[in-house]
Amino acid sequence: MKKNIYLDFAYFIILAATFGAVITLGAIVAPVIFHTDKITVNLLIDNYNAGIIMGEIFRRFSYWVYFMVIYVLFYEAMVYKRGQRDAISFASAVIVIFSGLLFSAIYVPKILSMQALGAEATQSDTFENIHIASEIDFKILAVALLVLFVRRLMILRVPSK
Repeated sequence: MKKNIYLDFAYFIILAATFGAVITLGAIVAPVIFHTDKITVNLLIDNYNAGIIMGEIFRRFSYWVYFMVIYVLFYEAMVYKRGQRDAISFASAVIVIFSGLLFSAIYVPKILSMQALGAEATQSDTFENIHIASEIDFKILAVALLVLFVRRLMILRVPSK
């Protein structure tokens, strides 16, 4: 069957860009926003307001995650139909899809709705548990994206029969 290298190339760019964004948001942006006291001189943003800023960043990032999930779903369906079945790619794609949807459709809206209730709501055990679960999900998404990227790259390098 005819392979479209542009779809493969776009797939790798989307996976890499999403992985880069997940790492950037989790390891660079969040620590800076939540620790303004170490960076700024007469400006301190409390955790509630820092959370509002971070929540808006994640809300906007969710649109990209939805796009990435749709692309992964269609790409993986296409290569499956082509006969390029691989258990590792399939498993990591499923994890990417579900963790991406879990983050964008469940955790982000839930956290934003609790933030809208005020600072007191963000101090609850429920909020803390949702926040911790979203962090774990974000890490799972990063690992699954990396595994999917590497595995698909390995498969692409193997000559077709």
